[in-house]
Amino acid sequence: MTETTSDSANFKARYLLRGIMTRCEPFVKFDNVSKSYGNFTVLTDISLELGRGDVFGYIGPNGAGKTTTIKSLVGLITDFSGRLTINGMDMPDQKDRIHRLMGYLPQKVSFQEWRTVEHTLATMGRLSGVDVAEIESRIEHVLGVVGMSDSRHRKVKELSGGNVQKVGLAQAMLHSPQLLVLDEPLSGLDPASRYQVKEIIKELNKGETTVFFSSHILSDVQDVATKIGILGWGRILALGNLHELEEEFGTPRVLNIEFSEDNSDPDVIAAMEGVTDVTTTVPTGLRVRISDERDMDEVSDRIVRTLLNQGCRIRKFTPSTPSLDELYMRYVNRGGQA
Repeated sequence: MTETTSDSANFKARYLLRGIMTRCEPFVKFDNVSKSYGNFTVLTDISLELGRGDVFGYIGPNGAGKTTTIKSLVGLITDFSGRLTINGMDMPDQKDRIHRLMGYLPQKVSFQEWRTVEHTLATMGRLSGVDVAEIESRIEHVLGVVGMSDSRHRKVKELSGGNVQKVGLAQAMLHSPQLLVLDEPLSGLDPASRYQVKEIIKELNKGETTVFFSSHILSDVQDVATKIGILGWGRILALGNLHELEEEFGTPRVLNIEFSEDNSDPDVIAAMEGVTDVTTTVPTGLRVRISDERDMDEVSDRIVRTLLNQGCRIRKFTPSTPSLDELYMRYVNRGGQA
């Protein structure tokens, strides 16, 4: 019994160590990937690495190259330069092996409309290599995940556009892929469905599924992505988590002040040295912009003292953190230059 317990403990230790080592190695790696059509360059030296369990939000204006990147990742475009690997395997040279561990939802989902949802998923499951004995249970599972169990026997032509999108997501998850590639998965969904899909992505992340998704809805990317890539003019302009992107712009230079009792005189605050702009906010508050040349802490201290002397009761006093929308526009407007 002692030997068996020891063997079991050693196996668990080796398994955990292998999992740690695997997680440290890039699961998806773009190494100077470029793609051109004749004299028109779509992608230029795209380099990025994703670990197992990363949720990567890929954003950029229309025509920036997001879909070309994704089509290269899934093997629909094969004549790119540079190197692209998934789990150590080269795309497109080992495309068949890579496809066994990948699920893909294209930007525009298209199914044969005369099929039922169940028939559609059964066909896609067989094409994805799902064991015939498991297809029934897998269909039941993924339809439950996307909230469409009641639509199992409905024909595709009877579904709304949002529900067709959910069927597309269900087929991408059908074979429990290690990598899920989603091109605009939230497009065309109502707010409730968008929330549901974001929760699905979060749950997949807990199970260490790597997710690569593009979106033009930046607030949704901000909600779920553990890593963000901003693409512009075929180049990566910024890469990192939200905190890292924020740090690219230094300490926020705007203070948001909320009062429980407001006796403030905005003109007095606006006239203070180091303050460049003051606006009132609803219902009771101020938004104060600090000069880039002045010490943020020193000016903030003087503002607080002045407001207290005016008889104000301060409920909140916080620096403004830029949203992903603001960061995105700053990068795109200046071409990603620091």
